[in-house]
Amino acid sequence: MTLFNSIFGKTNDEVQSSKINWIPLTELQQLDETKLVSLDNLVVIFKHSTRCSISRMALKQFENEYNLEDKVMLYFLDLLNFRSISNAISEEFQVEHQSPQIIVIKNGKAIFNASHSAIDALQLKTFL
Repeated sequence: MTLFNSIFGKTNDEVQSSKINWIPLTELQQLDETKLVSLDNLVVIFKHSTRCSISRMALKQFENEYNLEDKVMLYFLDLLNFRSISNAISEEFQVEHQSPQIIVIKNGKAIFNASHSAIDALQLKTFL
């Protein structure tokens, strides 16, 4: 990994090698999947800008704090490569676009969202 990437971005390879089992959000049809999955499991979408150092810090903090393995389905959206999906998320779940941002989905609806320094993986326990 280059110094530039370590400061400003996370490639898809890095997401796949994360300690978190992220589900890459790369197709619009997956939004229907997130709604269906959220009927039985808590779903979190993490919207990340690979060019933003603040987004990178929020992602690292989230990954370091996260400890709810197998209790939450985690979807990762690379905003720069999939901006149309980000726009669809805003429309589908009636959540204003932010970056970085997490959106918590339960029973097919967004029940919480946070951005920037308000992103807190430990807070997810309150939604289980």
